[in-house]
Amino acid sequence: MIKTALHAGRIMIENGSEVARVEDTIHRIAVSAGYPQSKVYVTITGIMMSISDEENAQIEPINLRTIDLEKITRVNDLSRKFAAGAIDLVEFESDLTELEVHPRYFPLWMQLVSAGIVSGTLEVVFRNNFPDFWITCLIGLIGWGVFYAVNKLAQVRFLSEFLAAVAIGLLAILAVHVHWGNSVDDIIIGSVMPLVPGVPLTNAVRDLLTGDLVSGIARGIEALMSAVAIGSGIAMILQIL
Repeated sequence: MIKTALHAGRIMIENGSEVARVEDTIHRIAVSAGYPQSKVYVTITGIMMSISDEENAQIEPINLRTIDLEKITRVNDLSRKFAAGAIDLVEFESDLTELEVHPRYFPLWMQLVSAGIVSGTLEVVFRNNFPDFWITCLIGLIGWGVFYAVNKLAQVRFLSEFLAAVAIGLLAILAVHVHWGNSVDDIIIGSVMPLVPGVPLTNAVRDLLTGDLVSGIARGIEALMSAVAIGSGIAMILQIL
């Protein structure tokens, strides 16, 4: 039971769930398995769980954090099935392993198109600049492509945000220089929107409001570092060019 509960909690934390949801899910798994007095402590870097009247506790380290809300939803669905008696612990653990081994991601082309649409739309919403809509879509698409490629090639935190921001700033200046766009600032503002750490920042606030101060502060710093990486990339290009 502890192995399955920790496995479920790790998947949720790794993919962007707030701490309170993870604690609730693990507690429900324990209650459904017949251990209502279990204890759990969750942070964004590790989960510790024990069963009352037992001497040993188990710890599940968390080294990777990304955003995949579909995985969180699927873990919640599996926990509800287990609570309803539709699956047992062995099936639950097997399904969690299958979820990690064969994840269902949106294809790259769909991610790129979505990033482009989001960039252009938010540029219009924030800056009311309709003439720069299409070039912002294109630069936002390319920026997300750089972000995706760097994440695949180099496992260095915040490097992907920095290099994607550099590419966006460079392309925005080039587009205005060749008269494909009108405002460098407007194009940059729209194009960086897909990179902004909105979910980590939201979860940081939610963790703080629910009393999970350690995780809330840690998430907030992580979101701040991502924002600094994005801002540094843009600032460097604007300073140089």
